[in-house]
Amino acid sequence: MKKTCQSEYGTLQSVFIKRANNAFVDQTNVTRQWQELNFLSEPDFNKAEKESKVFEEIIRSTGSEVSFFPKDNSVSMDSIYCRDASIATDRGMIICNMGKAARLPEPSAAAKVYRDLNIPILGEIVAPGTVEGGDMAWLDTKTLAVGRTYRTNDDGIHQLRRLLEPDGITVMEVQLPHYKGVSDVFHLMSIFSPVDKDLAVVYSPLMPIIFREELLKRGYQLVEVPEIEFDTMGCNVLALAPRKCLMVKGNNITKERLLAAGANVIEYEGREISYKGGGGPTCLTRPLWRMSE
Repeated sequence: MKKTCQSEYGTLQSVFIKRANNAFVDQTNVTRQWQELNFLSEPDFNKAEKESKVFEEIIRSTGSEVSFFPKDNSVSMDSIYCRDASIATDRGMIICNMGKAARLPEPSAAAKVYRDLNIPILGEIVAPGTVEGGDMAWLDTKTLAVGRTYRTNDDGIHQLRRLLEPDGITVMEVQLPHYKGVSDVFHLMSIFSPVDKDLAVVYSPLMPIIFREELLKRGYQLVEVPEIEFDTMGCNVLALAPRKCLMVKGNNITKERLLAAGANVIEYEGREISYKGGGGPTCLTRPLWRMSE
């Protein structure tokens, strides 16, 4: 066993989160921002704070070290979805450049925290390139699947390749559809969550055939999310350890299919911190180190 940043399903060792009170600030701030940021409806600040505390307790219960992104006036309430601002690699963090204009200050805010904590930075995605962490998923320690979306563009993927390929890492581009358009939150991890080396939660109707076939060729068993649970983020599942899954409460069909595949499932109430902003447990965390085989 060894530690690596280049895993989505190894046993979690260290992770960053941003508490709801630091991202949402207060109800007045939520009221001012939620429509501009395309939240589905206005979150209740007090309920969001309670949900966030429970979410944090679940992460802590795994034994993982938990670090926090602080309150920062330069960023919006979207910053609760802290995965998107950076990518973790064994040689340091890659600082993203957001495809959503309202989130452009987030990578710099995250980079400041990393520098203050002496966490190495491998590189930075710069304009005109855009990259968001929700479009990244490690298939194994040497293969990074990257969604080509409205949030992650060709130039951003080119910059990723320049940073990662010298270390023998393959950047596998996954072309995703238009779906609901430019303003929608649609990342690779909206349709794909690996929870073990051979098990992944997927939403096949929006999955490119060539990528789905590649997963099957690699020996993945696919847990299919039904249409009725796609919008409630049934496909957004965080692996706390191999086949130990954290998901938003209410996606019962997907949960039962995970259990049938031999996984353990923990649920959290995410009405305020997940449903309304379109960000599930993978979005709410920036994992650093995991244990890998």
